[in-house]
Amino acid sequence: MTPAVSIPQRTGPAVSASYSPTNATSIHDRMNRRDSVNAIRMPKVLHPVDNEDLRLLLLENISQEAVKTFRDQGFHVDHMTKALSEDELVEKIGSYHAIGIRSKTKITERVIKAASKLLVVGCFCIGTNQVDLDTAAKAGIPVFNSPFSNSRSVAELVISEVIALSRQYFQRGFEMREGIWNKQSKGCWEIRGKVLGIVGYGHIGSQLSVLSEAMGMRVIFYDVVNLMPLGSARQVESLSALLEEADFVTLHVPELPETTNMIGATELAQMKKGAYLINNARGKVVDIPALVDALKSGHLAGAALDVYPSEPGSNGAPFDDQLNSWASTLRSIPNVILTPHIGGSTEEAQRMIGEEVSSALVRYLNYGSTVGAVNFPEVDLRAITAEQPDHVRVCYVHNNIPGVLRQVNEVLSPYNVEKQYSDSKSDVAYLMADIADVSPTDINRLRELISKTSSNILTRLLA
Repeated sequence: MTPAVSIPQRTGPAVSASYSPTNATSIHDRMNRRDSVNAIRMPKVLHPVDNEDLRLLLLENISQEAVKTFRDQGFHVDHMTKALSEDELVEKIGSYHAIGIRSKTKITERVIKAASKLLVVGCFCIGTNQVDLDTAAKAGIPVFNSPFSNSRSVAELVISEVIALSRQYFQRGFEMREGIWNKQSKGCWEIRGKVLGIVGYGHIGSQLSVLSEAMGMRVIFYDVVNLMPLGSARQVESLSALLEEADFVTLHVPELPETTNMIGATELAQMKKGAYLINNARGKVVDIPALVDALKSGHLAGAALDVYPSEPGSNGAPFDDQLNSWASTLRSIPNVILTPHIGGSTEEAQRMIGEEVSSALVRYLNYGSTVGAVNFPEVDLRAITAEQPDHVRVCYVHNNIPGVLRQVNEVLSPYNVEKQYSDSKSDVAYLMADIADVSPTDINRLRELISKTSSNILTRLLA
């Protein structure tokens, strides 16, 4: 194979170079020179061999940076500001090759069965529980998310809520708007020296740990795995131990069967009298009626909620008792901060999420890379270069059973397989192979033979 970097050989006698101010260059000038020594071969832009225009559906007001990224790739993009219901998705999804969503749109088994052309799903958020991940994988559809990009935004929101609850300034500000002057210090506290209990010490929890320590708080955390604490934080052995010690409890866990109602009446009773609960994780993690009881009884001094079991589908829709039966009661309790799922709603977070997820989708659609997929084997190959015009990339999703690679390699045996990699995850496996010396007349035949293998789920050829 030709090396990726071509270094010219010296053919003449060596010439000594002398330094002078007139021939001096900065390190930036030297690094940016585009000569033959550091010229890296440009990757070849790949396209589906059937040359069908790729259509993307972006919902829930995904950032315009992501829209621009896709359109710059030549994709057709339909952008909508709202979520779609399951019925609306079933009606529309059949004409799209990719879909981008946030947290409100649900990609159910019924939607996936209707998505005859769908190749990939992008969740422009941290969570992926709104997608039926197993069904998507079995249909050959990888799902990508953004596990890092809004961590700082959520952590900063928690810090603001801790201070607002402790000082009751959320209530005082509302009273001022009503024309009521109510200056008081009773029940208002500094957060310095207080104990913050973090449930879930992942990307958000660990950032929050650093921020809160910088403000003088003592940090304890509980996680299902042993993790290295940052700063002076301390991991405790159980959720009960955290609840009994913390002045503020903040939740940062995914929505799983084992986390549903993980904070209920029993757990709330274990919290210190006068403590505060903050939930910016998922709405079903907290038993809200039990929280209402703990607040009304005075056992808890306050709470902040950004997520709810049922949430409105669009801005302007009511947050009322028809949506959640306890909504009006919760809204009436003092020192409760209710926000409309804005943990990641900052300009910076949405821009970074748009960049991260759109890049992942482009890499999959154009090059077949599944690195970062949450439900799929992670497979990648180095790029085919522009100097390799007769190369074809095979992207083969198949059932994970014995004998499959032998069948595929028999199909590929007449060709020079330059590189190949495969991996599996549960019942699904994914193989990528770059083959050389493929004539245009062979491409359709090659795809047909691979597609007819007994374990085929989805076969794409990129050239």
